[in-house]
Amino acid sequence: MVDWQVTATTIYCDDVDDEVTVIVQRDGSARCVGFAKYDKPDKDIAGLMKQKSRQLKKQLECIGPECHRVVDYRDQLLAEEAKQAKPVDSA
Repeated sequence: MVDWQVTATTIYCDDVDDEVTVIVQRDGSARCVGFAKYDKPDKDIAGLMKQKSRQLKKQLECIGPECHRVVDYRDQLLAEEAKQAKPVDSA
């Protein structure tokens, strides 16, 4: 069995054009640290996102806690844990 309590990774999120940290707990709960910054951005962050949106010619917007990047990373970790937890057949 894998022995971990929490893990985190930094990924690039093209929805907000920035790097964000994804945190996964052993119980399977996951969150993106960028959600707090980009979901309801303050005036400075909103202005920066608007400027970047114009430059990239696409709307930048955080899609929330069920973002596929967060879910994919969590699922990948839990699948790796399940794979390592399976007993190895000895033939």
